[in-house]
Amino acid sequence: MKKIIITEDQKKILVNHTNNEKPNESCAILFGSVKEQVASVKEVFLANNIEESPVNFTISNEQLIEIYKTAEDRKTDVVGIFHSHPNSEAYPSSTDKKFMQSNPVVWVIYSGVSKNFRAYVLESDISEISIETSF
Repeated sequence: MKKIIITEDQKKILVNHTNNEKPNESCAILFGSVKEQVASVKEVFLANNIEESPVNFTISNEQLIEIYKTAEDRKTDVVGIFHSHPNSEAYPSSTDKKFMQSNPVVWVIYSGVSKNFRAYVLESDISEISIETSF
C-alpha cells in the first residue's frame, strides 16, 4: 500500500468522534476500495471502544459483525482501521503492532497531542504511508 485518500469531511467526522470520546481512545472502520496500491475511503463507520480506555481500544464482536455486514451490503471493502491516541503521538503502539498482523489494512492514527493524522501498514515491517486529503 502506498497511500490512503480521505476527504476533509471524513477527517472532521473522525476528529469530532475523537473529541466526543475523550479521554478514551476513539475508533472507526474505514470503508472504500483499493486500486493500484491506493486505498480510497468512501465512508466512515464510527465504532464504540468497549474498553473505555485512554491507551487501548476494542470493538465488540457484535459491532464488528454489523460493520462487515454493512460493508458487504454496500458492496465496499474495509480499507482501514482508525483510532486515536489522546495523549501521545500518532505512532503504532506495541498493542497496535500486534493487531496490525491480524488486520492487514491501513491503520490511521490521530494524535490528540499534535492534532495530526498518520497512516501505517504492516508488510515485512511497519511502514508509514502518505495521507492524501481530497475534497
